[in-house]
Amino acid sequence: MKAQFLDWWRQRSVREQRLLLVMFALLAVTILWLGLYRPIEDARSRARDRHQQAVVRLAEARVAAAAFKRAPVLSLSAPLASVVTRSAADAGFANAIVTSRGDRRVAVSIASARPAPVFAWIAALEARGIAVEQLSARANADPTLAVDATLAEGR
Repeated sequence: MKAQFLDWWRQRSVREQRLLLVMFALLAVTILWLGLYRPIEDARSRARDRHQQAVVRLAEARVAAAAFKRAPVLSLSAPLASVVTRSAADAGFANAIVTSRGDRRVAVSIASARPAPVFAWIAALEARGIAVEQLSARANADPTLAVDATLAEGR
């Protein structure tokens, strides 16, 4: 194959050989540009953007954590299980199953609830000093969620 290429090359005039060399050089530059430089530069740009977003999210999380630590702990007027049960009924979750897990912890299970009211209810509980230790929300076949949560008194 090398001999065939050399025969072919020698059949070209000096002018054609120079033009072919320029063409191959430009082809190599184009392949390097499109195949190597641009994908790497695009990846760097996306990584830079993701890093910037992560820095912003970290700062927001730190501010929220600092505000959470500064918020006063509210004491409940009744046992946690009864407060959560009453609150769930008031929020419209009559199907909520609240199980006591000791003096300061309860497990809540809701088979079917719309997402916005559930998370508004959880936010209201947090405002009363009830912390969410664990939360699991799974989509049902309809536009509702099945929610399982572990709530604790205090922070």
